[in-house]
Amino acid sequence: MDYIFPPLPVQSVPVLGEARRFPLRRIFCVGRNYADHIREMGFRPEREPPFFFTKPIDALVQDGEEVAYPPLTENFHHEAELVIAIGKAGAGIAVEDALDHVYGYAVGNDLTRRDLQFALRDRGRPWDWSKAFDRSAVVGPITPMPSQALPRSARLSLTVNGETRQDAALDTMIWNVAEVIAALSSSVTIQPGDLVFTGTPAGVGPLQPGDRCAVAIDGLTPITTLIGRKA
Repeated sequence: MDYIFPPLPVQSVPVLGEARRFPLRRIFCVGRNYADHIREMGFRPEREPPFFFTKPIDALVQDGEEVAYPPLTENFHHEAELVIAIGKAGAGIAVEDALDHVYGYAVGNDLTRRDLQFALRDRGRPWDWSKAFDRSAVVGPITPMPSQALPRSARLSLTVNGETRQDAALDTMIWNVAEVIAALSSSVTIQPGDLVFTGTPAGVGPLQPGDRCAVAIDGLTPITTLIGRKA
């Protein structure tokens, strides 16, 4: 087939123990899934149904890469997150069946233009330009864990230049992995190649050029991102 211009290359993430890579289809993100983060954003935690936003798959950043400080912001934030890799298609999935659709897990960092997010939110406008900008989705290698959940004791942490900013147990998520998958599949059909960022705990904060931001989750491969000069 001929194209007007060359199609974009397939975006993919490495898989531990595999020479083959995990090709991406879509990136979904859960908003407000930790009570302490909801409070620091100025809201009252409630167990309302989870809501989702998306990032383009070409926003992907691999472990160890440098991300230029993006335009249109003076308050560029980190958000440490557990990422679900989907390995089986489904729609209208029941919570008790949801883990059957898990291929594995990875460490993620949902980079955010916070001042732009607040400005858009205050005007009742979509968050897209605060979340779905170039090089805003840092994802580490996927650890295959088909049909499994991570241990309830697993912790997520983030440091900037060696200083801890975020540290929380994954079991403090308002909506757990199975519930997130079930809720997402009630609205769209999930497919192999989808990634789902599951939300961030309290401690989000600004990044500056020259910062080294590292995210870790017990049992998964950690990630590091270097922040470059302003784009």
